[in-house]
Amino acid sequence: MERNELAPLIDHTVLGPETTPTDVRSVLEDARAFGMNACIPPYALEDATSDASDVTIATVIGFPHGQNDHDVKRREGVLAWKAGADELDVVINVGRLKAGEDDAVRAELAEVVAAVPVPVKVIVETALLTEAETERACEAAVAADAAMVKTSTGFADAGATLADVELMSGYLPVKASGGIGSYEEALAMLEAGAERIGTSSGVEILEGAPSRQS
Repeated sequence: MERNELAPLIDHTVLGPETTPTDVRSVLEDARAFGMNACIPPYALEDATSDASDVTIATVIGFPHGQNDHDVKRREGVLAWKAGADELDVVINVGRLKAGEDDAVRAELAEVVAAVPVPVKVIVETALLTEAETERACEAAVAADAAMVKTSTGFADAGATLADVELMSGYLPVKASGGIGSYEEALAMLEAGAERIGTSSGVEILEGAPSRQS
């Protein structure tokens, strides 16, 4: 896959606990220069969307553990959309899922989806789930009318795997995220069924991709 084809499939990401406004500006500049999307913290949205209106910007809701009250997640989503987010990445409540409270998980996600007119991706945090739990998380995302499912926050012990992507792609389009740092890794995820890549290494991935000039 050539660089210009891959770039729009990458959400170039900066979400660490020490992320500064300067870090966000750097990610937005890289996203604009290379033709990527960006995924940034909610606090940075208003400045980002005024300075980078030509970049598709995602932000995170209930991040990174997904344990916020459902009303808080819905309100977070609305505030993020009003601040200019083009897409929302919402973390499920893993504890409720593991407890078998699938209806509560679905209802919470559906509240966020219904509250905003932008695509909602559901982060299922596969490293913490069994295969059966991942399937149930995906089923909840489908029932909530989410746009995509996403493998990971990047803050668990592991990130995306090819097996996770293959499984999840049977339910909804997949954003593979967590631990993807090279062109070869990104390409493998896409070949496994991912339609989007979330990574803090967007520039490195694209620099490893072939281009028409090379």
